[in-house]
Amino acid sequence: MKEALVAPGPKVQIIDSPIPKPGADEVLIKVVVSGSNPKDWKVPDWRDVTINQGDDIGGIVQEVGSNVTEFKPGDRVAGFHEFLTPHGSFAEYAISHQNTTFHISQKTTFEEAAAVPLAAMTAAVGLYVKLGLPQPWTPAIEPTPLLIYGAASSVGAYAVQLARKSNIHPLICVAGKSHAYVETLIDRSKGDVIIDYRGGDDAVVEALKKAAGDSKILYALDATSEYNSYVNISKVLTEGSKVTSVLSPQNFEYPAHVSHSITMVGSVYTEDKDFGYVYFRYFGRGLQEGWFKAQPQVVVPGGLGGIQEGLENLKAGKANGIKYVFRIADTEGLQ
Repeated sequence: MKEALVAPGPKVQIIDSPIPKPGADEVLIKVVVSGSNPKDWKVPDWRDVTINQGDDIGGIVQEVGSNVTEFKPGDRVAGFHEFLTPHGSFAEYAISHQNTTFHISQKTTFEEAAAVPLAAMTAAVGLYVKLGLPQPWTPAIEPTPLLIYGAASSVGAYAVQLARKSNIHPLICVAGKSHAYVETLIDRSKGDVIIDYRGGDDAVVEALKKAAGDSKILYALDATSEYNSYVNISKVLTEGSKVTSVLSPQNFEYPAHVSHSITMVGSVYTEDKDFGYVYFRYFGRGLQEGWFKAQPQVVVPGGLGGIQEGLENLKAGKANGIKYVFRIADTEGLQ
């Protein structure tokens, strides 16, 4: 099979590899569409590794391991590959654990499926495991202000949708160029607002305080974790508040009255395995019912050959309110 390896730079090389065999608790998926994430170019740079970085899979089950009962060959699925392990989604075939794989209906396209797993699960872990907010099936019964910094990002956009399903309002969303996209996700009638970060840090902080009004902001999800987001958030959180971020703060410590955590989506392979199992299936149902929507996708031409361009665009900050995906069948020279 053809497989794309990502080296620091990012530099992408397409090689020939054997089709992997699934382990006892794994699913082998013929990848129709692979998604991408900022980590796909960041991790090779941070760790000086060259590996198939793809983790988001939309495809068809090819083979299942001996312990797998929920899936069979031919099933349409989305899958979350365990990052920094072999057999990622930048290939014709990829491996996903059975607990991080979920069925998709005919209504859901493979492009949509490939835009969901990593980012949506990061949002769920952040909201419910790290911040301890009410689950969608036991929704909030009183106003619960939630600050989502980077609401147009993949993680942020999914966090907005999940928070709404949990009746968490008002949502205080910070966004920029993709203001219009975030507008389609929030509920103004519940007090949700959008603050444009392009006005500068001081203006953002003042707007956050104004949006909170007499209420205390006790919860914040930092889906950006860059460009002074930590500092701005710290200035509006009150005693006993919680904030979780997708990256470690650089040269910054939250004040003592704020409880800070880092959301690591890889926890769904370890201590949060049951949580991941439940929420991946919940995403599948949400996509089918229509209350949960995949972030808008942009198909990069060339299949595996387009990964270089896609990751370069991610590094250049060109992905505003969109998810770059790759149709594997478009790869040049594929049989």
